[in-house]
Amino acid sequence: MIPAAPLSMQPRRWQQAWREAVRDPRELLALLGLHELALGVSDAAAAQFPLRVPRGFVARMRRGDPQDPLLRQVLPLDEEMRPVPGFGLDAVGDGAAKAGQGVIHKYRGRALLVATGSCAVHCRYCFRRHFPYAEETAAAGGWAAALEVIGADASIEEVLLSGGDPLSLATAKLAELTEALRAIPHVRRLRIHTRLPVVLPERVDAELSQWLRALPWPVVVVIHANHANEFDASVDAAMRSLRDTGAVLLNQAVLLKGVNDSTDALSALSERGLTAGVLPYYLHQLDRVAGAAHFEVDDATALALHAALVAQQSGYLVPRLVREVAGDASKRPLTGDGDGRNRPPVA
Repeated sequence: MIPAAPLSMQPRRWQQAWREAVRDPRELLALLGLHELALGVSDAAAAQFPLRVPRGFVARMRRGDPQDPLLRQVLPLDEEMRPVPGFGLDAVGDGAAKAGQGVIHKYRGRALLVATGSCAVHCRYCFRRHFPYAEETAAAGGWAAALEVIGADASIEEVLLSGGDPLSLATAKLAELTEALRAIPHVRRLRIHTRLPVVLPERVDAELSQWLRALPWPVVVVIHANHANEFDASVDAAMRSLRDTGAVLLNQAVLLKGVNDSTDALSALSERGLTAGVLPYYLHQLDRVAGAAHFEVDDATALALHAALVAQQSGYLVPRLVREVAGDASKRPLTGDGDGRNRPPVA
């Protein structure tokens, strides 16, 4: 009989890593040797949208660097509390697209389930940072209302799990949903939008892999990484485990001032993602949610960066530059003509 590994050598369960997340902005700065930045921390912003960041993600930040691109994504700053015209609580029209309890139906053939309001990391630019999760979660009532909406609309062939982060839910809860979806004959694909394999790679455990492997549909996992430094060996291992289930892996990023607003940063992100087995999918222009204006990159700069990336990289390493506009039937490709309507729609 092989003796059990000492506790110090056993992999940490993801729930433990979740519980150990840093929640105090000043503790985060102390861990990075950046005590001087505490003066710019906004207690009001942290009260409105609390800091949460796993310690494994903190370990990828550059100690002593106040401009670290990972730190900038999570640190609550005074800038968030400055009102800016054009920035509101529902930047992408989720409220108007509500089709049922936790169901958002914007685009033909696809329905999005807001599986949970929980996430392992609170990104300061999150377009759902003001979303009423307490009233609008698909998991409420055992998914019954959400499943009724999907079952009643034969045009819905693809179900998207979003949030929050759907992988915040226990695997047994996810299995409960997918068992019910099996009974809906017109559902043909499952898409999972998640940041956890990047910020909390421990989440991709044997139980999750077993669940994914047993699903009856093609599965696409869309991760969210904005900078090459978000990848490390633990993330690579998580991506490998996801690929081994047969899932297709794509990355969507947000163009963020001070994080990835350079051709070199965007190029490195695509290349590092490919090393981990992930292809770039979308590069989103910032959703204009209240509190995130300091991340915005103007359209002219975004177009110039994307054009430079096209000139520098192979086509499969260039994400589509898009904007989500409330009421549109698809994501809107960003072009130099001002509205992008001369371009075909994208899914």
